[in-house]
Amino acid sequence: MKMLLSVTMPHEPFNSLVKAKKAGLIIKRILEDLRPESVYFTEQDGTRGAALVIEVAEPSRVPKIAEPFFLNFNADCRFRIAMTPADLEKAGLDELGEKWG
Repeated sequence: MKMLLSVTMPHEPFNSLVKAKKAGLIIKRILEDLRPESVYFTEQDGTRGAALVIEVAEPSRVPKIAEPFFLNFNADCRFRIAMTPADLEKAGLDELGEKWG
């Protein structure tokens, strides 16, 4: 299942890892392991952040995805299901509207 992973990283320990010249290497290792479809780095609520599009085959994969961010950066990770227009078509919105509308 395609998921949108939002990661927010507090200033510490990230600042210390940048000063120790380790932050970039850690991020590189995480991305090599996760192999996201796409990744964008950004600011989120005043802290460093990232948005990744990833494939999650089953729920048991979530710790493998999140733990590197938790353990290295004390990050917060939020997972959201991401649907394409074709996925949304399969949802049966018309039938749901009839049943619940």
